[in-house]
This record gives sequence, C-alpha cells and structure tokens, in this order.
Amino acid sequence: MEKLAIDGGTPARRTPLAEWPIYGELELKLLKEVLESGKWGGAGAAAKAGYEPKLPLLERKFAELQNAAHAVSVVNGTVAITVALQAAGLKPGDEVIVPPYTFIATASAALAYGIIPVFADIEEHTLLIDPEKVEERITPKTKAIIAVHLAGAPANMTRLGQIAAKHGLKLIEDAAQAVGASWEGKGVGAIGDLGTFSLQSSKNLNAGEGGIVTTNNREYWENAWSICNVGRIPSGGWYQHERFGQNYRMTEFQAAIALAQMTRLEEQMARRERNAKLLTELLADVEGIRLLEDDPRITRHAYHLYMFKLERSFAERVDKADFARKAAAEGVPISTGYIPLNRNVSIVETTKMWTGEERVYECPVCERICEKEALWLTQNVLLSDEAAVRETAHALRKVAESY
Repeated sequence: MEKLAIDGGTPARRTPLAEWPIYGELELKLLKEVLESGKWGGAGAAAKAGYEPKLPLLERKFAELQNAAHAVSVVNGTVAITVALQAAGLKPGDEVIVPPYTFIATASAALAYGIIPVFADIEEHTLLIDPEKVEERITPKTKAIIAVHLAGAPANMTRLGQIAAKHGLKLIEDAAQAVGASWEGKGVGAIGDLGTFSLQSSKNLNAGEGGIVTTNNREYWENAWSICNVGRIPSGGWYQHERFGQNYRMTEFQAAIALAQMTRLEEQMARRERNAKLLTELLADVEGIRLLEDDPRITRHAYHLYMFKLERSFAERVDKADFARKAAAEGVPISTGYIPLNRNVSIVETTKMWTGEERVYECPVCERICEKEALWLTQNVLLSDEAAVRETAHALRKVAESY
C-alpha cells in the first residue's frame, strides 16, 4: 500500500491542473471595443457609429445555444431565478417546490420575493430532485417547481413536465451549472416555462458575474425584460413604466467577456465530457466509491463538476471530511459539497418570517448524502490533460484503499 501524502508520502497528482478562468486576445479586443464605444451600460447612452452593442448580441447567441426563443440578461443567476418566478406570474405567499441539494440561491431567490420554498427530496442515484417526492409536496398554494440541473446533469424534465401539466404548475429550470446541457436533444432552459443561468466566475461560461433568463414564451420574455428594466416595456418610451421592476441589467463589459468565452465553450465541453468519461472508467472498480447514474435521456451533460459518493457501508465507517483531507493532500481539488437547505438556518428563519410558522421538511436522502457521502471534483480536473486526470483517479483510489 502506498504511503499517503498526508502521512509524508509522495502526492499522487504531480501534473499541473488547468487554470480557471481561461482568456486570451479576443476578450481584450472586445473589452477594448466596449471601452472605446462610450456605451458601457445596458441602457442609456448611444454608442459611437459602427459599434454593435454586446448585450443584445449575447442574448441572441445564448438563446440559440440553448434552443430558446428568447433570452434576457440579468446581473446574476440568483436574480435570474427571482425574475423567472415573477415573470411566470408567482406572487408573495405562493409556494415553489425545490430540491434541498442545491446552492442556497435556488431557495433564497424565491424568498427574496416572498415566495416560499418547499423541499422535495433527491434521488439516491443522481442527487437530482425526485419527481415522485415533488408530487407528494403539492398543495393548493403550490404554483411552480424548480428543477435544478446539478453539476451540469439535467433533471428528469419529462416526468417533471408531466407533473407540472397535471397540476397546472409552472416549471422553472435552474440551469446555473448547465450551460450547453440538453435533455432528449433539447437545450436546458428551453424545456420548462423559463430557465435561469449563471455567468458567475466559477461557471462553465464565465463573465465574472451575470445571468440569463431563457424562455420560449413571448409573454414571459416581455415580463422578464420589463422586470429587469425598471418596469419599462420593450416597445414603450423611456419613462413608460408599466410594471414594478428593478434595474437588473448587466453591463456591456460583462457581455463582451461572455461572448469571447462562448467561442471556447464547445471545445471545453468536449474536454469535460472526455475527462469525465475517463474518470468514470478509472473509478468504476474502486472499492468504497460509488459513481452517479446518468439518465439515458441526457443527450449532453455539461460537467460543471464531477460528483461521486462514498459507498453507503463504506461511509458508515469512513468520515467524509477525513477522506477529503487526505485526497486534498494528494493534490486533488475536492469539495465536500452542500449542506441540506431544508435544515439551513437562514432559509428556515426567512420562511418563518414570511409565513409566521416554522416549517420542517424531512429529506432523509439529501441529509445522509450531505453528511456522509457526496464529494465533488472541481472543473480544474475536468479541463486538464489526460495525465492529470489519471493521477487524480489514482489519488482517489490510493485514499480509498488506505481505509
């Protein structure tokens, strides 16, 4: 047995990992164009002659990428969720069903507008929201479901769509980690009523900060555009405010970066897919490690992260945090992941503020996964060369065998 790095042995991974973010001359060129245009913001000042505004171009290209009819740029992915819920017609006091295994924004973005998140547990084998648990949570106050495409893997949009149609609910896609992903050949964000994306600096399409709302419904697009533009309407005058809205616009600088990053997206996605496949092959027989299952209806996985679990009986005797510390010492960028949002203090307290009651949602699969089993490899591994990926897999095998 190899001596662990944490005990003074040689780290298993010695090949450098890919750096993030990745940029080049195109980003510099487009940023310079914005700087010299005189049009830096998303509204207001006219650009100099010959300049094509970047935000409308980004919205068109992004909608095309995800097979959506419309896209609206926003300040970040969190606000995108709030805007999508508002655009779909939800009001304060309405309930939306969400998974507990997701970034806090999925729930906090609803609470920001007084919409109450109700938690439905996740599937054991995918860590995505369990459609059958969703149906159990529906009440007369339920108005929407948020499907989270976690780590780039689309949730079961076919079954969720059936449930939403049966109960007259809106279906929102939180695709913050899933730019480029598709389900049954259709881009995520264009399957439900609205989709939301993040362009935050850690995401596969990076603009530092920023977000996108997508939809195939023109009314929802107009609603979202108006909400993000202080209540103006697309065909109206500058001081014609017909809805309650805020200034949620991105800048031309962010759009310039995103447009440049989009030119690298396909190559990066192919690399992520290739390295994820290799990791799956290399880790498949490691005792103690359990790989996630991908639904065959996922026609493209975005692989923002590579997620796996400690096998259940293994996790009963091995501390997940200890496993992560030992893997990190071997040179593996690893995370122990989320905590269950159904138990998050800020979510519970804010829900109580809006409802006047302390709500408890039991999500045993999520709670066990969070405490004992789920681990993530960051995108630096997925964007690296084959040698680094093989060394990463060897490091995980080395740590697992040490127990």
